[in-house]
Amino acid sequence: MIEPNITAIRDYLLSLQEHICQQLEIIDSKESFVEDAWERSDGLAGGGRTRVLNNGNVIEQGGVNFSHVRGTSMPASATANRPDLAGRSFEAIGVSLVIHPRNPYAPTCHANVRFFIAEKEDEEPIWWFGGGYDLTPYYGFKEDVIHWHQTAKEACDPFGQSIYQKYKKWCDEYFYLKHRDETRGVGGLFFDDLNEGGFDHCFNFLQSIGNSFLMAYLPILDRRKDTSFGERERDFQLYRRGRYVEFNLVYDRGTLFGLQSGGRTESILMSLPPLVKWRYNWQPEPETDEAMLYKVFLKPQDWLGNEI
Repeated sequence: MIEPNITAIRDYLLSLQEHICQQLEIIDSKESFVEDAWERSDGLAGGGRTRVLNNGNVIEQGGVNFSHVRGTSMPASATANRPDLAGRSFEAIGVSLVIHPRNPYAPTCHANVRFFIAEKEDEEPIWWFGGGYDLTPYYGFKEDVIHWHQTAKEACDPFGQSIYQKYKKWCDEYFYLKHRDETRGVGGLFFDDLNEGGFDHCFNFLQSIGNSFLMAYLPILDRRKDTSFGERERDFQLYRRGRYVEFNLVYDRGTLFGLQSGGRTESILMSLPPLVKWRYNWQPEPETDEAMLYKVFLKPQDWLGNEI
């Protein structure tokens, strides 16, 4: 049995972070990512490098974070559904990013790829990969959503014809705000606890997903970044960003894991948008573009088969 190669994972994730930042800087054309290298100061091992771009031409705020941390016990968010992890030390390594564009017609996106290993003396280590990416538009465009999902499917297909549908469904179910009875966006891919097929197979899948992210997102961002908009569209964007905040602070496993494991708060909360609004019981006017987001685009569906 091939043991997990953490050095190879680390090298890949660092290069992935570098490549994504370079390409996003090119499309923004104004601002660059500022790097904040950090180490844990709580007596535990590990650290990372957080990269943040603020107030760009295209990207209002974006963060691409690499972290590699170790701890003596798994936090409650990890052991709640996996009691076999209790009492084990852990090592976690990953890249996580969130991009909040300035233009309301350009969607917010999120992606992460990660690896965990939990160990206990005299017992076999428990390891797995996880990650995926999802898209959160404020104004829906069929061609954007199809491109996003088609790219995701092509990244999955070499590993089995049913993989995309499986992880697409998981994404729809995971990025769901129960208290709002709506999805966060138009989905994408989500997978976790992946170790079936051995380390090399799972690591290759992780790389396929990580490498496909820019192919999925950049064409959409480039297509929408210069669309004319006014106060109405900006106001709706800020209102809908509130849903993003609600999900990340209430449901997101990565946020909960990071905070419960004593992670670096600034890096964990880099996913939150710089500006946001909430309103009491606001509803869009019928038959408007804002209403279409709720009526059509926040309904899980087979984007590669159904016509809108």
